[in-house]
Amino acid sequence: MGNSSEPIVHIKHLTKSYRRGEQTVPVLTDITFDIPTGEFIALMGPSGSGKSTLLNLIAGIDKPDSGTLEVGGTNIAILSEGELADWRAANIGFIFQFYNLMPVLTAFENVELPLLLTPLSFKERQERVELALVMVGLSDRMEHYPSELSGGQQQRVAIARAFISDPVILVADEPTGDLDRTSAGEILAILDRLNQEMEKTIIMVTHDPHAAKTAHIIRHLEKGELDVEN
Repeated sequence: MGNSSEPIVHIKHLTKSYRRGEQTVPVLTDITFDIPTGEFIALMGPSGSGKSTLLNLIAGIDKPDSGTLEVGGTNIAILSEGELADWRAANIGFIFQFYNLMPVLTAFENVELPLLLTPLSFKERQERVELALVMVGLSDRMEHYPSELSGGQQQRVAIARAFISDPVILVADEPTGDLDRTSAGEILAILDRLNQEMEKTIIMVTHDPHAAKTAHIIRHLEKGELDVEN
């Protein structure tokens, strides 16, 4: 749970629109809210509500049109593309609906990928990767390729890859959207452990009310506007 007076994410009067031919299509209109450090929040809303756009803005994948977007004390709205890429690599762990694993790499090698950009030795990398795969319950699948793993196992590899470099925030876009109920439950239990035991701030987009219940805060987006907090 939140354990700091300073929010990890501070958003004020955030707007985002896209050009579609001659038209400007507003996606987010005047979003203002904070996410406390160490929190687990679910963003819900119908398709086209702007929830994935908001997640992408917080994760530094996209840039807002206007407003303040501070993450970990950095106003990422004013960073250049190069600065934003460096910031993302250092601060954000990504978990996607379809895992985005490299098919030619083993589970071990997929998890190791983010560490190849660090000065860690092979032995240090090996210890970290093995620990991460133990935490997600895949210590016996390290040498398996994605094609040899179930969907739930692939998502567990993806989660290990997301937290291996100790990011400030984990962002999860429909992490259980492609899984059966049992596998989804296992993935949500791992996210809950990362939040409770490792005190990771997690921001999850989901359309599944069952998945959203794992989070401590649920916020709804509708037509680019955030609900009034309960």
